[in-house]
Amino acid sequence: MRTNVPTQTAASQLLRTRIGKVCVAIIGSTASEMIEKASAVVKETPFLEFRLDYLEKPLAALPKMKHFFAENTASVGVATCRRSANGGKFKGTIAEEMEILGKAAGAGFHLADVELETAEVLKKGELQKLRDTGIALIVSHHDFNQTKDLDKIYQRIQPFHPDFVKIVPTAKSLTDNVTLMRFIEHMNESADIIGICMGDAGIISRVLGLRAGSVFTFAAATQGEETGPGQIAARTLLETYRIDQVDAATKVYGVAGNPIKSSLSPVMMNTAFRRETVNAVYLALQATKVSDLLKLVAEIPIQGLSITMPHKQEIMAHLENTDPLSAKIGACNTVLRAQDGKLYGFNTDVAGIIGPLEKRISLRGAKALVLGAGGAARAAVFGLRDRGAEVFILNRTAETAQKLARQAGAKTIKKEAVAKTAFDVIINATSIGMAGQKGTHLIEAKDLNTKLVFDLVYNPIETPLIRMARQQGIAFITGVEMFVQQGARQFEIWTGKPAPEEEMLRVVIHALRQQAEVAAAEAPPAAAKAAPASTIPAAKAPTSAAKTPAVAKASAKAPVAKSSAKAAKAPAKPAKAKKKKA
Repeated sequence: MRTNVPTQTAASQLLRTRIGKVCVAIIGSTASEMIEKASAVVKETPFLEFRLDYLEKPLAALPKMKHFFAENTASVGVATCRRSANGGKFKGTIAEEMEILGKAAGAGFHLADVELETAEVLKKGELQKLRDTGIALIVSHHDFNQTKDLDKIYQRIQPFHPDFVKIVPTAKSLTDNVTLMRFIEHMNESADIIGICMGDAGIISRVLGLRAGSVFTFAAATQGEETGPGQIAARTLLETYRIDQVDAATKVYGVAGNPIKSSLSPVMMNTAFRRETVNAVYLALQATKVSDLLKLVAEIPIQGLSITMPHKQEIMAHLENTDPLSAKIGACNTVLRAQDGKLYGFNTDVAGIIGPLEKRISLRGAKALVLGAGGAARAAVFGLRDRGAEVFILNRTAETAQKLARQAGAKTIKKEAVAKTAFDVIINATSIGMAGQKGTHLIEAKDLNTKLVFDLVYNPIETPLIRMARQQGIAFITGVEMFVQQGARQFEIWTGKPAPEEEMLRVVIHALRQQAEVAAAEAPPAAAKAAPASTIPAAKAPTSAAKTPAVAKASAKAPVAKSSAKAAKAPAKPAKAKKKKA
């Protein structure tokens, strides 16, 4: 029995049965704008938080809010008027904040969110005055900098006996999520806890927090309307992460890298899990340190990982075994957690690179230029060399390129020699061109002395390199093919099931198309007019993988390879990985 809420009323106990798992935050500069947004989501998600602090005159907006609740009787509303001193936008006094929250009860709101800092300076009886309106009370604490001693924060909140205790720290590391979720689990029998970690690293708590015992979580109405760092759109939480279906039996997977915010792996993999009825969820893991990632893997525990830049090589030192390909390349992009808890590594990048190339050209004797010398570049270089290609490497750090060339039997090349050398294919294996990444390419348009360009960057579809190739009439392959192919092999290693490649490709193309449309809408008129749209695929994906090119005209004759049972089987005895000091 919960002992911290002796004044909890029968009405608030009834409210506990009405609220949903996801509370959608509604923002707007006017009451009409808020009502319009609330009306758009209330039928699907009737649990709403109205951020009254976003309004210039919150009190004047309450009559319209009252009308909204009268028309939407199944909805449950949270009134929040957070002061700017505590991370909100309200510039008024504490007395004015309490007046707004008190009158919100008369407007039909069911819960009021009061910051701990406000509660601590209120005069005796002021909080009870708010309770007497019949509204349920949330006392909340937000730390926008770190995750500190959560028990001490709870001890500060407990004397106010709120109906709900809301504690929201910021995850500076992946394991800060574990700290929060362990706290929720520990306090679950003593209080109704709402726990979330803010920040890009906090997505774990937003998806798995409910499983740990958080009463509900918060979501944005739409992407771009987040009320806290790292907040996720409601539709993404419900459709991509299937948050309402995550339970104790749900296996957890993820993509680990830095940066990881723009990755479409969660969309692709969660779609595959749903399509094949696998009880699993796949998260984006903002991993700045491999050591932090490994702690998270052990604590959650995580059953499998997609490893991306810049950890593909460093992760090798922490694996029990790898397949021969990973050991040879010295880079791993796929990790499987065995039943004994040990981690095994695989490389599916090679298949994702070589497969699309072999559909276009014969690699034996072909002359290839690989840009970069990191994990993806290593997969390209070794894969090409195994097929008998002559490989040249261009990298900003010459020493790294020379080391890779020696290991793979390849050659290095200087920038000034690229334009003078004819290649069958140029492959970009750097992150340049990726959404959110800054930097200039290793080569220029004049250097594209090649028959084919393959950019391993998939987001956006038309990277600067692909645009250069298209403008010069050079055939090209977008990174979407490689992305889906390597992801399909990962799915098969983890689940033992053939991957639903058609569906994976469809959702990736759809997501990229949506991003391109948003970017075009937000771009200045001159930039939007100049932006080509011919390489953006149609919204509807073809019904057959055999008819699905890699979203570019040069890919028209390249079907996506079908899944096979053979590919789904992970090697029974991976080669022993060479141990290194962590």
